[in-house]
Amino acid sequence: MGEILVEVATDVAFGHGVPAQLGISGDALNVAAAAAAAGARVGLVSVLPDDDLGKAIAARIDELGISTGLLKFRTGQQGVYLVHCDPDGQREFSYARSGSVGSTLSPDDIDEAIFSSAGAVIAGGIACAISETSRAAVLKAAQVSNRFVFDPNFRPRLTSVESATAVLAEVAQRAFLVTPSFPGETSALLATSSPEEAAVKLRSLGAANVAVTCGAEGIQLDGDLADGLAESWIDAIPAPAVVDQTGAGDAFVGTLTARLVLGDSFPGAARYGAAAASLVVGGKGGTGFIPTLEQTLAHAGAGSSQSAEGALSSHA
Repeated sequence: MGEILVEVATDVAFGHGVPAQLGISGDALNVAAAAAAAGARVGLVSVLPDDDLGKAIAARIDELGISTGLLKFRTGQQGVYLVHCDPDGQREFSYARSGSVGSTLSPDDIDEAIFSSAGAVIAGGIACAISETSRAAVLKAAQVSNRFVFDPNFRPRLTSVESATAVLAEVAQRAFLVTPSFPGETSALLATSSPEEAAVKLRSLGAANVAVTCGAEGIQLDGDLADGLAESWIDAIPAPAVVDQTGAGDAFVGTLTARLVLGDSFPGAARYGAAAASLVVGGKGGTGFIPTLEQTLAHAGAGSSQSAEGALSSHA
């Protein structure tokens, strides 16, 4: 659940006459697309404009294998962002989303029967930051969902550290899984200096499970699902190509959650999430390239072999 955005992507700095590629993105859609590609049956709760643009966005959602049955259509302005990517995949964003139709998401849009019966519900800090009603919708979802997954997705342009910290503390009490990033979010929102310390603090706040993403290093796991397991650290998997890093974290969260719901172990699901994230960066835009489950599984297997070889080399 969350806001969907129109994406305008360029390969050079913004300017008049610069060629651009239109796409549909936003953290909620990126997560949903990854979860659907990972084998889950997925619905997306979001608000779109009741016009031709809204219909075009809905068509893209359907194309990605996501159910459109939970979408809401209202009169309003569609949110947009511009992104410029350099050859290393680094990005520069500019948003036009204030007062967007997507920010009108509210608790009335949360069907308790559907949310309570879902295998998992995923929401993030961006949805909490774009409006008071959207934040209230996320908090309601956390209350009624059996397995609520929360990605802090802290954006200083949208909200303050104090507000984002308060939201994280509130939803952690009801969260099945929280997926903060280290060091940015864990330092700002948890005042911790290591992924292990961040995981412990989130567990003390009530989160059942935690997956701390550490960029190109890997993922730190903790929680009920990790108890008794030998693996609490999952190495990152190198990307075959880096075109645009947009959506990598979303791909991890969507794939991880889908595979957990489908019965995979915590380390196994996290490894598949890492594989999906490293493949997504090979496409342009948040949903420019969504790897199939077969591609993700193959890449995860190749990544495990590389990690094993690296470990052998380090001990040689």
